[in-house]
Amino acid sequence: MAEVQPFQAWRYDVGQVGDLTDVVAPPYDVIDEKFQEDLYKKHPCNCVRLILNRDEPDDSGVEDRYARARKFLKQWQQEGVLIQEHDNALYVYHQEFEWEGTTYCRKGFLGRLRLEELGEGKVFPHEQTMPGPKKDRLALLNACQTNLSPIFGLYPDEENAVMAPLDQAILTLTPLVATDHLGVVHKMWPVTDEAVISQVQATIAEKPIFIADGHHRYETACNYRREREAAGELTDSSAANYVLMTFVGMEDPGLAILPTHRLISGLPELSSDDVRSALGNHFSIEEVDSAEAAWEALEMDGAQELFGIGTPADGKWLLARATDTSPMNDLAPDQSDDWRGLGVSLLHRMIVDHLIVGANEGAEPKFKFVHLMDEVTEAMAAKSCQLAVLVNPAGMDHVQSISAELERMPPKSTFFYPKLLSGLVFNPLT
Repeated sequence: MAEVQPFQAWRYDVGQVGDLTDVVAPPYDVIDEKFQEDLYKKHPCNCVRLILNRDEPDDSGVEDRYARARKFLKQWQQEGVLIQEHDNALYVYHQEFEWEGTTYCRKGFLGRLRLEELGEGKVFPHEQTMPGPKKDRLALLNACQTNLSPIFGLYPDEENAVMAPLDQAILTLTPLVATDHLGVVHKMWPVTDEAVISQVQATIAEKPIFIADGHHRYETACNYRREREAAGELTDSSAANYVLMTFVGMEDPGLAILPTHRLISGLPELSSDDVRSALGNHFSIEEVDSAEAAWEALEMDGAQELFGIGTPADGKWLLARATDTSPMNDLAPDQSDDWRGLGVSLLHRMIVDHLIVGANEGAEPKFKFVHLMDEVTEAMAAKSCQLAVLVNPAGMDHVQSISAELERMPPKSTFFYPKLLSGLVFNPLT
């Protein structure tokens, strides 16, 4: 069962720091060096000093960054910059945002989830992980002994039964509010009512949890727990058995899986006729007037096997629909039919690796991943790639079916926007 627990979070005292906006940050993996410096300058207590402490000239090694993060955390706790919740709470979390002219409000809550080894319980991943980030996050976790950023978890709930009592509980409460660098408004309400919390726990208990974002941090939390167990420091009630997570229902109206388009370079200068020739035996192809026309057709159709393909060499756009996907049986023999039917799987394995590269010996495709149509049209105009490909995002049904089979989806299959903020709450593991 999915065991979700309330907890006594450490969080910023807005009476000390002022505007919560000045001390929060996006997840560490979307912060580049310039953005890191901007966050450092924004406020002396911005949480970037915890989640992504910068290198300093007199550092003797990478361990100094983790030690500084621990020092800041302890100092802020001692000085009252961070205060701990008096009672156990779940934290209702809303994100209000706009995307391509549509306004959304994604609703969920923050709590602690009891860790399960992936593949052994009701927690399912959907993306692959790499050892480098896990090593880094484990060193930081050992230094601070605190979950500094939430993992993004999804659960099925057509009746909205999990969120309903929380929705009622916050009607008369005033939220804490922060606005991120992209203009997304984040609102949070601590809920300490024990009856409400018990109802949420009971309702979510039998539901599977699918990790939408934060796979590295989840696996790191499992590694941290194993280390505590090996050291003889773990009991059944230890905080290290849990990890900080934001829970969002799969049917929430504000849960948008947005597209990740591909700009492909490392190919010859391909014309639309070249693409027709390479794909013709397996795709039906028609020309459309523009990228906007291609994307409108993809959105209206929604099919995973439909693609918009732009050729900067001649400025043309094609709609290509797969009519024969049988090569995927040999190209991905160890994957399920659901996996082989994903748009990104068809694009990478069949269209690019098999058909395009097969027709252009020596080609070494390189991918740039973009989300906005403006980025696609600008690349087309600048001829900075040889192919621009529009692809429909995977749906929640794909995430659920593929994850439940313990398969990992190809990279950049899903784009859950916006990112969850770091700095709203911190989960102590001691």
